[in-house]
Amino acid sequence: MRIFIISCGTLGTIPKERFLPNDKFCFGIIYQFAAMKELINYLLQFAHLNEQQIDLIESKGIFKEIKKDGYFQEAGKIPREVAFLTEGITRICYYNNKGDEITKYFIDENNLIVDINSYNQNIPSSGYIQAITDCKLIVFSKEAMKELSMTILIWDDIINKIINKALLEKVNKISPMLAEDATERYQNFFTQFPTLANRIPLSYLASYLGITQSSLSRIRKNISR
Repeated sequence: MRIFIISCGTLGTIPKERFLPNDKFCFGIIYQFAAMKELINYLLQFAHLNEQQIDLIESKGIFKEIKKDGYFQEAGKIPREVAFLTEGITRICYYNNKGDEITKYFIDENNLIVDINSYNQNIPSSGYIQAITDCKLIVFSKEAMKELSMTILIWDDIINKIINKALLEKVNKISPMLAEDATERYQNFFTQFPTLANRIPLSYLASYLGITQSSLSRIRKNISR
């Protein structure tokens, strides 16, 4: 595993907004090192990886940032990247046949983001993956993923386990909502994701819950009484 030796003075005691140019560089390197460690720890939940395999994975990851309201993936384009979200929240959304924008679900930190069906079939995506906060990601190109698959024998198994886990969690989130009224859907979402609910714009949350924004505001007002 690569080891970084960085001299950044009293970096931990300086507010982020007061960094000098060199301090910002140091902060960026430290952040990337910590983010890559998070990714490796995440992958190790699904299989053992040796030092050489970890080094290869780290060498293929590219750090990217997406500003709020920017897109990681857009409808009509073929997905060519898989990303690990290290900071921020994204949403999966699409437009229905009436032209209404629908939020399908949200993805927060320490999760993979990809339109897996379009990625695997090499076809244009029918939806969008949008940043609803400023986001930081570790991105792997399709070529990098192929090289990891060819070099690390258990790589495809790891990815399949991650996808299956994500699909199961998605079903477990959505299925109960079908039998709940609007208030119950909001309360359960807030209970399951207390920090997430306060970071998502009300218009997106209302769309996800299948209600209007005015209905959501009324529900929130009634609950707060």
